[in-house]
Amino acid sequence: MKSTSSILVTGAAGFIGFHLSKLLLEEGFSVVGFDSINSYYDVNLKHSRLEILNKYDNFTFIKGDLADECAVNSLFENHKPQVVVNLAAQAGVRYSIENPRAYMSSNIVGFLNILEACRHNSVEHLLYASSSSVYGNRKEVPFAVGDDVNTPVSLYAATKMSNELMAHTYSHLYGIPSTGLRFFTVYGTYGRPDMAYFSFADKIFKGEPIKVFNNGDLYRDFTYVDDIVSAIRKMLYCPPKSGATAGTEAKYKVYNIGGGQPENLMNFIETLENALGKKAVKEFVPMQAGDVYKTFADTKDLENDFGFVPKVRINEGLQIFADWYKGYYNV
Repeated sequence: MKSTSSILVTGAAGFIGFHLSKLLLEEGFSVVGFDSINSYYDVNLKHSRLEILNKYDNFTFIKGDLADECAVNSLFENHKPQVVVNLAAQAGVRYSIENPRAYMSSNIVGFLNILEACRHNSVEHLLYASSSSVYGNRKEVPFAVGDDVNTPVSLYAATKMSNELMAHTYSHLYGIPSTGLRFFTVYGTYGRPDMAYFSFADKIFKGEPIKVFNNGDLYRDFTYVDDIVSAIRKMLYCPPKSGATAGTEAKYKVYNIGGGQPENLMNFIETLENALGKKAVKEFVPMQAGDVYKTFADTKDLENDFGFVPKVRINEGLQIFADWYKGYYNV
């Protein structure tokens, strides 16, 4: 099904928002992008993404902050999106320890504004970014959507769990069909410089040491960004029906989106070194506060409901990233 109305993508100048918007624009959808273009990381990278999106006639960009209720209401009133993909958020586990108020403003107040706007504008489907961090430091793997997620170990994780609870409440009270997307360590071209793989590449080319947390004894379920946006695309016009989740009659569902294969940090670094053609100087340090030992996604629900299976393995994805990185930064 292809709607003639616009699709709203918040965080369109961000990593996943850019890739999703580009995919939808290439397919001929009208996309309204909304982003504050804050300075959490290099704004030049955000502008580079927007330069690409602005080449499409079917793209409209509006600069604004999710926490600004008037701006969000105006956005919905003027563009009347039927599908909303809320990817705008203050990201980063470690930064939430340094600047907690930024997370409350964007991830809690901002998400409330989105929910209220959806409530008053007859939105047919709200999809929103959650995170694998909601699972905390669970020892049992793989992580399944039905697992207990009541013990987050970072404020970032707590805000994402709150988003899921808020979305369920609005779905229950007002019938808003909503789908939560628990992303697992997304990486790829035009990525976020604060994420490990990107900052590793920066430091490797500068000859600076990279910090290897927990002395390298960490595991992550890395997911290439093209797989992420492919999954979202499959869900856009398939809103959950009443009772989609056991124990509730709300039009509400949550999915894991992951690569389905945890990678050891040391193996990951070696694969990145090979892709970049340069060796890293490693500084082994203890576990960072707020970090988790292992992430591993159970994606059976996504496969059963949408036929989704991740395609890009870590060696292929890191090589694509490395080639882009060397070209973008001319190194």
